Amino acid sequence: MLLIASASAAVPADMVLIPAGISPIGASAGATDEQPVFRAEVDAFYLDRSPVTVSAFADFVARHAYTTQAETAGSAAVMEFGTGHWYLLPGASWQHPVGGQSPAAADHPVTQVSWHDAVAYCDAQDKRLPSEVEWEHAARAGHDGEVAYAFGDTLLHEGDYLANVWTGTFPVLNTGDDGFKATSPVGQFGLTPAGLTDMAGNVWEWTADWHASYRGRLGAGDAPASGTHKVQRGGSFLCETSVCHGFRVSARSPATPDSASMHVGFRCARSVKETRL
Repeated sequence: MLLIASASAAVPADMVLIPAGISPIGASAGATDEQPVFRAEVDAFYLDRSPVTVSAFADFVARHAYTTQAETAGSAAVMEFGTGHWYLLPGASWQHPVGGQSPAAADHPVTQVSWHDAVAYCDAQDKRLPSEVEWEHAARAGHDGEVAYAFGDTLLHEGDYLANVWTGTFPVLNTGDDGFKATSPVGQFGLTPAGLTDMAGNVWEWTADWHASYRGRLGAGDAPASGTHKVQRGGSFLCETSVCHGFRVSARSPATPDSASMHVGFRCARSVKETRL
């Protein structure tokens, strides 16, 4: 049976239509929580072209008088460069991801937002968080094999980095050879074959699903109904291949839904009506 998007459905300006299809989920040579590989039939859906920016989140906060969980708690997670030590920094928030007086750049992905904050934002846009199967399906863009990244199998093209990741020796030295030592403007590294940006590196992205083993998974509709940690996808600027190869299409990271970190953001999805042929 072939699934196609309804011809009457108009693609929102800030989103990309991800066609229906069947994708392998996971990697046979990946981390333990990426195994075993299963195949999932995914309905067509819309996905934000880019992660939600600081500017867009600021508009949401202003319209809805919204207060994030990090602001309520008075602190958020920050990593100390040079040591790799994580700690809760008082005053760190989406406006000041690493505390202090330096504001977050408007065109960078918003960070220091919890899973609950991300859900609230998406709800306000008449959207939702993507499932992790949808996220990987979009990242693979029809590639049926074990492609490494959303843009192909190599991190560099003619000496240029194709994603914002840690360059150098983690956590001692980040050379910034990719042009950035922290977050970068969304879209800085171009589009994936699916027409999306930042599907590798820059910031991890919240998904809708609880984190659990893939053992026993049969498809897209049997995600765990409960758990303690939500799944993040895509890796971040803190990922380095020998330590955290998290920007691979199949890589997963668990985090409690109330946590907020300097390297985690999100993008939203929306369901689309389909015609069955």
